[in-house]
Amino acid sequence: MLALEGLLVVSLEQAVAAPTCSCRLADAGARVIKIERPEGDFARGYDALAHGESAYFVWLNRGKESVVLDLTKGDDNALMERMLAKADVFIQNLKPGAVAKLGFAIERLRRDYPKLICCSVSGFGESGPYAARKSYDLLVQAESGLASVTGGPEAPARVGVSVTDVSAGMNAYEAVLEAIIARGRTGQGAAISVSLFDAMADWMTVPLLQHEGGKSPKRLGLAHPSISPYGVFKTRDSADILISIQNDREWRILASQVMDDAALAADPLFATNAERMARRAETDGKVAAAFGAIDVGALSKKLAAADIAFARVNDVAGFIAHPHLRRISVETPHGPVSYPAPAPIRDEARSYGPIPALGQHSEKVRAEFG
Repeated sequence: MLALEGLLVVSLEQAVAAPTCSCRLADAGARVIKIERPEGDFARGYDALAHGESAYFVWLNRGKESVVLDLTKGDDNALMERMLAKADVFIQNLKPGAVAKLGFAIERLRRDYPKLICCSVSGFGESGPYAARKSYDLLVQAESGLASVTGGPEAPARVGVSVTDVSAGMNAYEAVLEAIIARGRTGQGAAISVSLFDAMADWMTVPLLQHEGGKSPKRLGLAHPSISPYGVFKTRDSADILISIQNDREWRILASQVMDDAALAADPLFATNAERMARRAETDGKVAAAFGAIDVGALSKKLAAADIAFARVNDVAGFIAHPHLRRISVETPHGPVSYPAPAPIRDEARSYGPIPALGQHSEKVRAEFG
């Protein structure tokens, strides 16, 4: 038996953040009824690259039931009310204020259904000067300063995945789980608000503290702003290898055992990270020269033997071939799709439900709650 079996989740959701939360709840055994507008979650149309389905939609909607409702219509609105009366968890990420206009204000739901756990996901939260704004992942990457510390020196850059959406969705998931545990003790539900901005603000703590401490972080691409050598170096056969030297002992091992330079290992001008940072260009130049004289296979063996942390700078094709990549297979209306498995590895056997077609479960749910 999975941890959340027997729980009913109603999720009025679209895009990425809220579906991330409800997907994890479905994985854990909850019954998740996904409410879609008549034209469907717009994430269904982002692309058609997963056997004719959207890659985003296939990733985040396994194991859910799809019900199409037009909540501006009386019958559909009443059906939604009946579902919420029986639900354990209600998730929504409509534009701020929209759910209240439809008649489902969170304050009212908490009053009428004291055991209901309500979780609202938005761009900037329920109050404050930007609360009414629509907001999406890349906009919050920009607003939170994340883009300013991402990329190379020439310009800010987008993190290549929807990091603010995913972090907000996972924050919502953990908050809902905490509320479920608390309800088991008190019998009371909860009202939870998670914003994309707050989720990313938390992740931006170190750059914030560095800036307020007088040293604002610089964009260095695949290099570290505070540690040397920590970055990418090219081998003789043009492979990119990223190394991470975390302390002075590791530096001495790198210099003596990998670079075969005992004199450099003993040189007081490079003995500490502070000295190496003061001579960063020279430090990196010495490493680049040594790495550039050896092919990637031999270099990798030397780094592994010396217990130096290193990585290949893979593209997506390299990631697909990675020996540590685990996959699951999920059924979709157009056939099975294989993609990376959720991170936790558990003792229990776990299967993952199919991706629903738009409105696939509408008639069943109407009959059940009718």
